[in-house]
Amino acid sequence: MGADVLLGLQWGDEGKGKIVDVLTPKYDIIARFQGGPNAGHTLEFEGIKHVLHTIPSGIFRDNVVNIIGNGVVIDPIILKTEIQKLETLKVDVISKLLISKKAHLILPTHKLLDQASELAKGKRKIGSTLKGIGPTYMDKTGRNGLRIGDINSSNFKEKYERLRDKHFQLLKDTEFINNFNEMENEFLDSINYLKNFRHIDSEHYLNDAGKENKKILAEGAQGTLLDIDFGTYPFVTSSNTITAGTCTGLGVAPNKINKVIGIFKAYCTRVGSGPFPSELNDEVGENIRQLGHEFGATTGRERRCGWIDLPALKYAIMINGVTELSMMKADVLDTFEDIFVCTHYIENGEKINYFPFEISDETKPVFEKMKGWNQDITKFQSEDEFPEELSNYIKFLEKELEVPISIVSVGPNRSETIVR
Repeated sequence: MGADVLLGLQWGDEGKGKIVDVLTPKYDIIARFQGGPNAGHTLEFEGIKHVLHTIPSGIFRDNVVNIIGNGVVIDPIILKTEIQKLETLKVDVISKLLISKKAHLILPTHKLLDQASELAKGKRKIGSTLKGIGPTYMDKTGRNGLRIGDINSSNFKEKYERLRDKHFQLLKDTEFINNFNEMENEFLDSINYLKNFRHIDSEHYLNDAGKENKKILAEGAQGTLLDIDFGTYPFVTSSNTITAGTCTGLGVAPNKINKVIGIFKAYCTRVGSGPFPSELNDEVGENIRQLGHEFGATTGRERRCGWIDLPALKYAIMINGVTELSMMKADVLDTFEDIFVCTHYIENGEKINYFPFEISDETKPVFEKMKGWNQDITKFQSEDEFPEELSNYIKFLEKELEVPISIVSVGPNRSETIVR
């Protein structure tokens, strides 16, 4: 028995948290495999909206183990706050949450380095969330990082101070280290808090669980087009957001991966800087933003909005080996008489249907117009109720993408989900 993988196929914010929450009753274990508190997985049920940043999206379900894997970077302050918010909702986090000993720690100085780096880029900034994630992954690959497994060692303070002082040297000519003591005290207090949780060798735990036929779902963060290798570099995140990241971020072998569930919106968004061929800088784009409440769950920033991009989606499906799709936020397009699909790009005067090495301002989208359904679909309970135009949209996408769409989301709530 292996693991299924669930991940985003666009530039993040696709609705992964909701689908994990919907699918969790089928699984025994939900495991995050990469990213950090830059994630914002939103779940809505029983009239309450929840946003998770580090904790897997299965935490609200009973009898499910949630694992923060070794590929995740953890800000102890943010994680402590997240846990305490869940505890006010009577969620028994301490019994449901396990943390990999090999997950790296985000230090206060990592966040300061992130701010200094982004400031130095000026107009060329990449749109970082300034959570310290990039500098933490840099220390990981530079073999300088601190891990969850270090916090119980007798020389943790010595290791911490050595890395902190190294960061101070890099920050010495900046104003970022002013008022540092308060940040450091909060960090060390949060480190002590995390000692109360169970720290595990997650690679052994997951592989042993697989041998016992436990059902495992690996949960990704961000999206494929933000992958450090295959995304729109340099406007990307610092980790592998793709299926391969499951192997390195959890210790699950490639031959142990079963289904790969790809999540995408019925349109497209991205946060921060970087190319976005199908972006709409007009009233239509603003309408999508308002109707879809397209503001970052983590940063609150406005998301850039545009029509669905098939060359980018096909690329993401190829890279991930996607076996089934979930289409999110179909309801956001309820009021549009016409819907447009980007089917090709014009690149250097040539019409292409693939995702190129680099997308520039000269890359232009080619759109195909489709008739919208122009009615409220949020109350639908089955696909039998779908208007013909929505069914046609789904059929068109399935034909183009060559992968079945198994779930259609018709609203933000857990119950507003159609399984086909």
